[in-house]
Amino acid sequence: MGLIELLGGEVEKLRFQKLLFLYATKKQNPEYDFVPYKYGCYSYSAKADMNTMVRKGFLTETENKYKKIDTSNYLQKLKPVDRGLLQQVVADYGAMSSRALIKHTYLNFPFYAIKSTIAKDLLPGKLYAYVARAVPKETETTLFTIGYEGISLEKYLQKLVKNNVKLLVDVRKNPLSMKFGFSKTLLQRYCNIEYVHIPQVGIDSDKRQQLVTQADYDRLFAEYRKTTLTETAESQQQIVKLLRKYKRIALTCFEAEPCQCHRTHLAEAILQTQYFNYPLKHL
Repeated sequence: MGLIELLGGEVEKLRFQKLLFLYATKKQNPEYDFVPYKYGCYSYSAKADMNTMVRKGFLTETENKYKKIDTSNYLQKLKPVDRGLLQQVVADYGAMSSRALIKHTYLNFPFYAIKSTIAKDLLPGKLYAYVARAVPKETETTLFTIGYEGISLEKYLQKLVKNNVKLLVDVRKNPLSMKFGFSKTLLQRYCNIEYVHIPQVGIDSDKRQQLVTQADYDRLFAEYRKTTLTETAESQQQIVKLLRKYKRIALTCFEAEPCQCHRTHLAEAILQTQYFNYPLKHL
């Protein structure tokens, strides 16, 4: 809201994302993270917050713009450091045309332009090489695992993009989450790659309620290996087939630490599958 105030109370949606991104690059622990998107850097979380403020009547929106209608002075409520960073961003970039602003972010932060549908037109000739060099090149068939505990949706998606993951395999029994973006429907929409849910290899949530020490996790996973993993050979073979088809796939669940998540034991069981000779990497 403070950023919009500095821009005169109204801002184009595309410019808003770019200016918020430039603010985030100047801050050690920014409020928002970003991912490569069809017009460059984009924060799904920021968009969700803007939608909420529109619903609550703080903003109005058209197809292309936001307008602040709440009369509160949010800029003055910010910490001095944050206020100063926003003022610097607007002073440096606020007068740029949308085209110039997009071009600036593409050239200086090319990773975020790798999914752009307009990069080749905006950066003719040798300039596009900056973006081309940022495109992940790894193609070796690899089985990854990834958890989303403790990170934003955008940081999570960055890991998938940077490792050139082509398929996300959700191995949660119940693919629901209180954390923004990680329930099945939203995750499938936001991951921007192929997605499949295989609940058969998951663990019932009621079995995870009293996990405190690593010993608690170890007992749970010992039972998981004896029961679920011996009963789901068909699902494990399905994952192997998906790996051979997509080359780079990631098994996903909640826990940040691989040693505290069943996805590690599932992955290790798959490694024991006949003729499986691919690397395993925990993201």
